[in-house]
Amino acid sequence: MRDLTLEIVRRLSVRNLEIARNGKALLTVPRLSLDGPGPTLILGPNGSGKSLLLRCLHGLIAPDRGQVEQDGAPLGLEHKARQAMVFQQPVLLRRSVAANLDFVLKRQGVPRRIRKTRIEELLDEGGLEGKARQSARSLSGGEAQRLAILRALALDPETLFLDEPTSALDPGATQTIERMIQRASNRGVRIVMVTHDIGQARRLAADIVMMQGGRVVEHGAAKQLLDAPESDASRRYLAGGLVT
Repeated sequence: MRDLTLEIVRRLSVRNLEIARNGKALLTVPRLSLDGPGPTLILGPNGSGKSLLLRCLHGLIAPDRGQVEQDGAPLGLEHKARQAMVFQQPVLLRRSVAANLDFVLKRQGVPRRIRKTRIEELLDEGGLEGKARQSARSLSGGEAQRLAILRALALDPETLFLDEPTSALDPGATQTIERMIQRASNRGVRIVMVTHDIGQARRLAADIVMMQGGRVVEHGAAKQLLDAPESDASRRYLAGGLVT
């Protein structure tokens, strides 16, 4: 696993990013630089472009204009290979919990003798050690999301993108996943995560990107932005007001 003491802070940035569909601008981000240790949480109302920005940062969606950069270079295959992403609804293979992890490790070329130990470590990390032989698709919602995160972490990514991983979960399951995310961040994994939960942002975020109408309206240190937001859109959102 990654050692935080050896971690180099990497800069993920966008320049002149634009995405439009049927003549309507969905995402317009002239400039954004994520260069802190994280976790970075992306907040904003529904339809503000949070998930779209996340997919652009991971290279899943190509912008109509502009580009995403990693450490000053255009995001390429070598960068994407060091990233992983977990979606709001986990997609699991039709096999056992352990086999889901083994599949990823095998694809990475990890020798069989090492895979067994690594799978045990991952299952222990996610509290799924008693479910190794269980069908992954029979897991509860929280367990399935934990497995999806473990499968992403099995790749030992430098950056992990998470798209509202706890939006449909109860408080207990949410707490378990937040602990997993925090431990991964403490090990040096760069976390970039979409959420609609302001409390979650307070618990996890080092910095926050606030979005509205496909634009970044504010970006800054979590405590500063949450306690004393500078933009009117941020103030209204954090106060529970309607933001369009």
